[in-house]
Amino acid sequence: MEKTVIGRFDKADFPALHLNDIAIKIDTGAYTSSIHCENIVEKDGILECTFLDEEHPLYNGKKFTFTDYDIVFVRSSNGIIQKRYQVISTIKIFNKVYKISLSLSSRQEMRFPVLIGRKFLTKKFIVDTELTDVSYNLKQK
Repeated sequence: MEKTVIGRFDKADFPALHLNDIAIKIDTGAYTSSIHCENIVEKDGILECTFLDEEHPLYNGKKFTFTDYDIVFVRSSNGIIQKRYQVISTIKIFNKVYKISLSLSSRQEMRFPVLIGRKFLTKKFIVDTELTDVSYNLKQK
């Protein structure tokens, strides 16, 4: 399979989450991908949350519920292991829709609400750290 060249930052759509042009950071040092999420509540086998936060310009406040989710343990960049919920969703990048596994985390202090890790990138993309917004610029044309 031919691999697509992606830069270190870009913007992507998350169709199943009704989010468009969300800033993403490509992180080959991270195994899993994560998305900024708030108000995470698990009750009776149902996971409920909102994506992004009120300070994000694309925040819509919409609550999402998931019945198919996992609990994973992720080692953060500072070495601390965190328990997180993980859901399967979709990402649209380079005008193609892919399934993606996303861990739900508070990324409020981070510049990018979404981090894309190696698990998603493998066999699909080659990262060129000199480039930015490659997919987004193609979308604008």
